[in-house]
Amino acid sequence: MKHTAGSLRITLLHLTILLACAAILIGCTERVLVRTAPPPLPFYEQPYCPGPGYLWVPGYWAYGSDGYYWVPGMWELAPDAGLLWTPGYWGWGDGVYVWHSGYWARHVGFYGGINYGYGYAGVGYEGGYWNNRVFYYNSAVTRVNVTVVNNTYSRPVLAKAAAPGPVSYNGGAGGINARPTQQELVAAHEPHIGPTANQKRLHKATAPKPPKKHNAQKRRAENQEKAGPRQ
Repeated sequence: MKHTAGSLRITLLHLTILLACAAILIGCTERVLVRTAPPPLPFYEQPYCPGPGYLWVPGYWAYGSDGYYWVPGMWELAPDAGLLWTPGYWGWGDGVYVWHSGYWARHVGFYGGINYGYGYAGVGYEGGYWNNRVFYYNSAVTRVNVTVVNNTYSRPVLAKAAAPGPVSYNGGAGGINARPTQQELVAAHEPHIGPTANQKRLHKATAPKPPKKHNAQKRRAENQEKAGPRQ
């Protein structure tokens, strides 16, 4: 009986550890919780589209061990024809700012009402559209070289859709007061694809590196630990 009870306790302990590890992994990869609001969106000039099939992924504030850092916008090939990018956004809730990751899907979903500019004015995307597996670019809001990209048109948009707005988060003091539309709610239940390998690489590459002094101190501490106490 004691053996059975002991085995049960060990099993429950292992289960608790596994659940804790899973919670930590989910927290690191999917949900980032921060007490302070992200800075305003900086103004930047969109680079020219490098070629047909590329979609604009706007820049955003990410959070690391030293606080917020800027991940610049990039042109990225859609994982499949017909897919559009829904930008990630910071949203206020339960006393913290939560990062909601972006994704690829058939329709643009809710991205907090944030004006990321260059077609992402807070709702939907006005920088272009798909037609028969070919993407057409709105030159009124997207920087395209017509000698490189021939699938273009010009449709005037609101001035705020042309460049990023200052507010970078939804809800809370000073945040954008926006809620998902019915269409965005439907889009949220569509099949999604997460950021591409290129997007992940850019995110990692722009994260601040630990200072060399800190690394040296860490190595000295590790060497002392290996050497053991002095005799």
